Amino acid sequence: MHDRNVTYDVVVVGGGSAGVAAAVGAARMGASTLLLEKNPYFGGAATHSSVLTYCGFFAQQDPLLQVVGGVGNELLERLRRYGVYREPYRNPRTGNVIVPLDSELTKLALDDLVLQHRVTPLLHCQVIEVERSGDCVSTVIGYDHAGKLRISAQAFVDASGDADLSALSGAEVVQGSPEGMVQASTLVMRIGGVHPSVSLDKSIFEQAIQKAKQEGYHHLSKERGMLLRLPKSGDVLAMFADEDVDALQSAQLTKAEISARKQAWEYMDVFCKYIPGFENAYLVQTGPAMGVRETRHVLGNYILSGEDVVNGIRHDDAVARGGWPIEIHRPGKPAEYLSIKNQAYYDIPLRSLTVRGFKNLWCAGRIISCDALAFASVRVMGTAFATGHAAGVAAAYYAATKKYDVTAIRQELIQQGASI
Repeated sequence: MHDRNVTYDVVVVGGGSAGVAAAVGAARMGASTLLLEKNPYFGGAATHSSVLTYCGFFAQQDPLLQVVGGVGNELLERLRRYGVYREPYRNPRTGNVIVPLDSELTKLALDDLVLQHRVTPLLHCQVIEVERSGDCVSTVIGYDHAGKLRISAQAFVDASGDADLSALSGAEVVQGSPEGMVQASTLVMRIGGVHPSVSLDKSIFEQAIQKAKQEGYHHLSKERGMLLRLPKSGDVLAMFADEDVDALQSAQLTKAEISARKQAWEYMDVFCKYIPGFENAYLVQTGPAMGVRETRHVLGNYILSGEDVVNGIRHDDAVARGGWPIEIHRPGKPAEYLSIKNQAYYDIPLRSLTVRGFKNLWCAGRIISCDALAFASVRVMGTAFATGHAAGVAAAYYAATKKYDVTAIRQELIQQGASI
């Protein structure tokens, strides 16, 4: 891409789960599609924050109920062919169903998925400005080491995770809850050198951390966190190092990242000292980036509510399903859960993927239009594949027709294998 002024039918900002799904969904409709990402690879939190679990593909029901299809399911099938995904894992304590991941094979699978569908990938590029014409976005200005890049399109999808595109466009956004509170951010630890026979019972770790605190370890935020054995490597994924941070502010995020890394090393010291089988354990990796759960939310034409989620509400303009329970993370506290009615799923309406006041801008992933309680469910990556897929199809339909036709968008999603 040598021309610094380019034009596409659809531009997707953000290459996480939602962004990849949006770009592929749009490209399948024949739209020329650019997928723009600031990091060196796609995958978002999964690959850049080592959150190596896809949550939200399956509801809590037993037997298994898969609620996300389409592009997301295509990725799962690719991971299956790579030998990294055989079957989902059900947490015996919570009933939650997740898909454990391998970071490098997930990167490869996402690359292949994007290129197979003739999406134009653009990594290492950050959106810094937006130009609009009335109620439409016309151009985004990206920045790389060569300078500014002007990218024009008929339609846009904000899958940035922080609503960067929407905020720069002048759209209405809110941060966190009405009180301005956001969910905790967590620096994920990847631990090697742990024998496969070692128990990952949370109570063992909780008791060890409590004992360590009594003996002088003071820089530990959480006593009960998630632990998971990863496929392929057998490494242990540990989510303990919480921080309460406004992740939009670089100064705050810098302080939190440094603090969380200190936590990670202290946790490692505690695990090696107090937990049998961890004597030879070592820290493979933190992050690289902190796992940020929540920053901005876009205001759309419908605000999905916590009541919609827990009651499993259906909508006539449904374009995605959410099957992950409400999961609230407060800094230093165990996760709090609220299940969906019948442990099934709720509908996500197209109106929640619109950006209020704009005709050609959609949002996807954790930034969709929802209240703080609903956010605690919709934010997960499996659901992001579903909302991203829907936003991409809606954007491509608008680019081709300049229309907003719920029936046509739903039909296209069904044709592309989405579950709605």
